[in-house]
Amino acid sequence: MQKFGKSQPVKRVEDVRFLTGHGRYVDDIAPEGALHGFVVRSPVAHGEITVLDVAEARQAPGVVAVLTLADLEAAGMNVAMDTDPVKNLDGSRGATPERPVLARERVRFVGEPVAFVVAESLAEARDAAELIEFDVDELPVHVETAVGGPAIHPEAPDNRAYEFGLGEREAVAAAIDAAAHVVQCKVVGNRIIVNSLEPRGCFAEPLEGGRFHVCVNGQGVWGAKSDLAAAFGVDEAEVRVTNPDVGGGFGMKGSIYPEVYLVAAAARQLGRPVRWMGERTESMLSDNGGRDLVSTSTLAFDADHRITAYQVHTVSNLGAYNSNYAQHIQSTLFAKVMPGVYDIPAAWLHVEGVFTNTVQIDAYRGAGRPEAIYVLERSMDNAARVLGVDPLELRRKNFIPPAAFPYTSPTGVTYDVGEFDKVLARAEAEADFAGFAARRAESARHGKKRGLGVCYYIESILGDKAENVKVVFEDDGSVSLYVGTQSNGQGHETVYAQFLADQTGIPAERIKVIQGDSDLIAWGGGTGGSRSVTTQNNATLVAADVMVQRFTAFLADKEGVDAAEIGFDDETFRIPGSNMTPTMMDVAEMARAEGRDELLTIAERGELEQMSFPNGCHVAEVEVDPATGVTEVVRYTVVDDLGNLINPMLAEGQVHGGVAQGIGQAISELAVYDETGQALTASFMDYAMPRAIDMPWVNFHSEPTPSKNNPMGMKGCGEAGTVGACAAVANAVQDALWEDGVREVQMPFTPLRVWQMLNGAMGAAA
Repeated sequence: MQKFGKSQPVKRVEDVRFLTGHGRYVDDIAPEGALHGFVVRSPVAHGEITVLDVAEARQAPGVVAVLTLADLEAAGMNVAMDTDPVKNLDGSRGATPERPVLARERVRFVGEPVAFVVAESLAEARDAAELIEFDVDELPVHVETAVGGPAIHPEAPDNRAYEFGLGEREAVAAAIDAAAHVVQCKVVGNRIIVNSLEPRGCFAEPLEGGRFHVCVNGQGVWGAKSDLAAAFGVDEAEVRVTNPDVGGGFGMKGSIYPEVYLVAAAARQLGRPVRWMGERTESMLSDNGGRDLVSTSTLAFDADHRITAYQVHTVSNLGAYNSNYAQHIQSTLFAKVMPGVYDIPAAWLHVEGVFTNTVQIDAYRGAGRPEAIYVLERSMDNAARVLGVDPLELRRKNFIPPAAFPYTSPTGVTYDVGEFDKVLARAEAEADFAGFAARRAESARHGKKRGLGVCYYIESILGDKAENVKVVFEDDGSVSLYVGTQSNGQGHETVYAQFLADQTGIPAERIKVIQGDSDLIAWGGGTGGSRSVTTQNNATLVAADVMVQRFTAFLADKEGVDAAEIGFDDETFRIPGSNMTPTMMDVAEMARAEGRDELLTIAERGELEQMSFPNGCHVAEVEVDPATGVTEVVRYTVVDDLGNLINPMLAEGQVHGGVAQGIGQAISELAVYDETGQALTASFMDYAMPRAIDMPWVNFHSEPTPSKNNPMGMKGCGEAGTVGACAAVANAVQDALWEDGVREVQMPFTPLRVWQMLNGAMGAAA
């Protein structure tokens, strides 16, 4: 029997804690008396370090230590941060230049750490940092998202980090040559700064027996645990990593940063707790950024407008170094959903990753899938306009039909299910396509241009297919649920307790979710790639089945009946010949009373055979003021196929948040560097985050086709909103400006850019 949640819109239990100021964030729980760390960062983007003199700083009031790269290596630390390169076209590995936790001999971006000051107070650490003599012989700077430019790493000629290819290159070339219609499209994915509400932070403290503890506001504890153990050459058992409440991660907090190593090194060396918390401008200079790629797509069609081939050439900016997952974002992860929901016979993806003198790029909500869908759905919309056909009908004609599932895409990914036409039809109705002409006419009466844009997206859940869980019936009558994922604000405490309650009848209010402690949980996959609820609840489902089996055997032995005759209806056990209907909690108390403590802890591991594929249709309407270029998203509709939902309200909230981030990227957000590598958008005075006034109400609907790749029929929802939003908004802007002769629109649609598009000066704004 397939089991899944009862789909009740339960309010988030953790919100009371957050909204009343009782959250336990890393800066709130640092040990009393902890020393303060301050990172000294490079003020220039590229240059040879000629002077780094910390002697005077070490003598400053309150200073306990000033760490340089030489100090770390003298203490035996492995200072090179880990990365995971992709395979090049020729089978070799992508370039892996050393990325030290503090700069070695050369700095390569503004904000790169060069020293770490530790003092009794933050003010004293700051004052001491001013005493450090730091000088650089500046070198030419490369900031373009393009191959070539001044050399940054000797391991990467022409600054090419990797050259990736996937698909059928020759078949695509032949199909393009033979096509009745060929349509090309240039698509720019603008660089963004993630700007989680809570900046990055961490603290470290020595523990008894030579162990040490690092607390970091990340997206999991086990990656950091293994990285720290490797850096300090110790067994992983000597490292405890915890993750408290986290004020947003979005992929940016998914990997370890230099500051985590630095606080750990300082705490180990000094034998005292050390804390560090980033400030907003510091974060904007040093956090991993997102997106930043330029793609050229080619769609080939037959005479009936069916796609015969699709190819994409992308240049992807990695920043100054490889971040942990960076090489995979616009290559292997982009490829997973590159062909989207269309029955494309042949596809070819060619990606060149380049190093620049800018901060690193890594995962940002969706990690490669929003970028791939943005290119595809912009290309589909552009093709419909060039071919003179309806954008919806072009999509419908090329959808993978339901009978074709399971369907293996031309990039080698097998989709389990999908009813895309049904979702599109629902979106067409909910967004009131029939009434758009009247709305456009009304906008025109007010001097505005109105556009309607569609994006049909699909995404692939990422990350480890396995997850751990432990359920403990406690002496006080509560139940502890230990999980291997990590909430960054998604509502895990609510949805995990709700799911366990649905499967076992244990009252949700008696379930306590415990996460983010490598000493309490043996292993976990952390949070990222929309994996959390599907993989974690799959493990919980395994644990619930084991729980039923063990409790059934216990009751059978106790009552003298055959275990096969005892039933469980997700709430109570039914024992033949008895009017007893004990609950899970009742049986747990019986077992405790008889000393059967081994029945009260259930630790299991669940593993999915395959991941699932959320999909859906986004419809955006925009109004453009041609006099000022101001663009507003005035209507927004989403119809998602997220499979079965445990808590529809939480799923809708995730979609709302994702759409907000997509609209932010589409309308206002842009990280800008000048020709010297200086960040021009390192404060909210210059970097335009979306505000409440910029967000329309998101009209959300669910049209599920349950996944066949997990017993709950779920598909994940954490990144779906962002995956669909950018293309929907961009296509709406294109629709609004098409009649004015504007044939190329590129995000973000700031007033200046849109005004320049309308006035034929887009080249000056690019």
